[in-house]
Amino acid sequence: MRFLRALLLLCSLSVSPARPQEKVPDLPAQIELLETRVRFESNGDSRKEVHTRVRINNELGARQFARLAFDYNRSFQQVEFPLVRITHEGGGTVDILPSAITDNPNPAVVNAPAYQDVRVKSVRILGLAPGDFLEYRVVTTTSHHPLAPDFWLDHTFDRSGVTAHEIFELDLPSSRLEDAPSRHRVEIRVNPATPDDVRQETAGDGSARSIYRWQVSLLGTSQKPRMESSVEAYQHPDVALSSFIVWGLMQQRFAGLFQDSAQVDPSVSAKAAALTQTATKPREKLEALYRFVSARIATIDLTLDATGFRLKRPVEILSSGYASPEDKFVLLAALASSVNLPLDAGLAGIPEDFQSQLPRPSLFTRILTMGRVWCDPSLEVAPFGLLLPGLRGKQALWLRKPQACGPTADCAYALFATIPTELPFAAFQRVLVDATLASEGTLKVKANYTVRGDNELLLRLAFHQSPKEKWNEVAQLLALSDGFRGKITSVTASDPYATKTPFSVEYEITQPNFVDWSKKPVRIPALLPQLGLPDPPAKTASGSATSAIELGTPLDVETQMTLRLPANTTAQTPTGTSVVRDYATFTSKYAAAGATITATRHLHFLLRQIPAARAADYNAFVRAVQNDESQELSLARPERQGTVSTVPQPPRHQ
Repeated sequence: MRFLRALLLLCSLSVSPARPQEKVPDLPAQIELLETRVRFESNGDSRKEVHTRVRINNELGARQFARLAFDYNRSFQQVEFPLVRITHEGGGTVDILPSAITDNPNPAVVNAPAYQDVRVKSVRILGLAPGDFLEYRVVTTTSHHPLAPDFWLDHTFDRSGVTAHEIFELDLPSSRLEDAPSRHRVEIRVNPATPDDVRQETAGDGSARSIYRWQVSLLGTSQKPRMESSVEAYQHPDVALSSFIVWGLMQQRFAGLFQDSAQVDPSVSAKAAALTQTATKPREKLEALYRFVSARIATIDLTLDATGFRLKRPVEILSSGYASPEDKFVLLAALASSVNLPLDAGLAGIPEDFQSQLPRPSLFTRILTMGRVWCDPSLEVAPFGLLLPGLRGKQALWLRKPQACGPTADCAYALFATIPTELPFAAFQRVLVDATLASEGTLKVKANYTVRGDNELLLRLAFHQSPKEKWNEVAQLLALSDGFRGKITSVTASDPYATKTPFSVEYEITQPNFVDWSKKPVRIPALLPQLGLPDPPAKTASGSATSAIELGTPLDVETQMTLRLPANTTAQTPTGTSVVRDYATFTSKYAAAGATITATRHLHFLLRQIPAARAADYNAFVRAVQNDESQELSLARPERQGTVSTVPQPPRHQ
């Protein structure tokens, strides 16, 4: 079943750039020069300067660059604009005044004073017009970062075609490179297709510096950027560096950080006792604590490194009523510890090839609880133990202090754990469609969804994150994804926070002129949501499948339709289908009685995966389901009054 999925549409410029002498370029704006210089000090402080020169080609480009915005954390960073200048096509320059610069809290923390060090500094640029050049420099300095003297960096060159010439320079203290002691060494990994030019220099204070420099230029309007052929083969950043040279070092640093922050306070203990007073079993206690932290402590939607991993005390979080994802774990761990249920943290979201990556915090996207149960309290409306589907089965860095890992030992295998693939309950979807077809051809549908599992989480998040006045829009997308057309007239949904029970949504949709009675006969589809089957695997030249077929979490999907016809309408229903395999089953039934047509489809995924050798069998299964979904109902309105008739046929077995 094709359920609503949130799609983030990012505006990007991806057309090949025009030569400088061409008068009519294809891009709204062309970045003729992007120059980035980053300097790190031995103590972890850094300075990043970005120099950009942009040619504005049309009004869209002028709007895109009308405001420059940069995220930073003022507790350990500063952002400055030494230069913002417009050079007009007809001559003359204009420097942007300091009054055009604003410094505001990040929109995610506007209502959270405790996190308003996370900010956005921006400059408004008025007067841009096609043909103008915009040139600016932005300098970000970092000092006394919470994780200093450790530091890390990722950089990938722009191969979209927007940037004509890119320079990247990295300035490092030689004392922290190859010959440094392991705990203080910095390691660099570079895309082999983007070799660097390195030189040694001596700074004013007499210290040795190592300067790495890269230049990437486009070749012309009809050609791709240099090194494009290696992009697909090299999935890492072009330049990556980290002072966490082995996973064991990073694990110990972060484990200590989180364990030291989750300190139990008398007020925290009292809150935990109150929340668990009716629970008798450990899991029941932990679930009660999880529901409080997830639903009652508002999540501040920040990336994991936005605060520099500077964690707050549990008593502060309780008092404020909101927390970042990291701090929600800290509070949950402190509450659980006070009732003798210790929790470990897990950093998740790393690539599958993590063992070939340099250990660095930028690889992680989420923090989970580990040990007794895996859960993500930052989701707010996730049922206890239900994680985002993209995380399950992947690896997570286990933030516990190991006993056998020394400061130079790489404990990668001992420090990672596999996130469970099982759900805390059986996943199912039930859809009831109650439809009425009027004599003039208007169709009215009431669709009721009851879901448990991955799609439940998607729907909970969609309705939770949308104000009620926008629910019609969410339901409209859901209806379109399931094949229904028309205008949504009403929507109701269960409480997204009521996670102990399945989530339900009901909407009504009206579609005028659904049928044209002048056609003989009228053919309409069965008014059931489309079933979403995983695509068959890709094939090699020999015709064999290349990999196993991933079916995902076992899921039971049942859809039922009741359609009431206008008087004096006859109907013919198709035959049903029955397909049984060890990995999935599918059945369908269609019937007509009086002025009512009923239809059901039942798809049950039993296994997570099918071996590649069975691709042909799976293809046959998919074709059988798709052929059934393509069957239609036949309607006719004879001139004289008649009764609804049906031609019964036995089900097909495949």
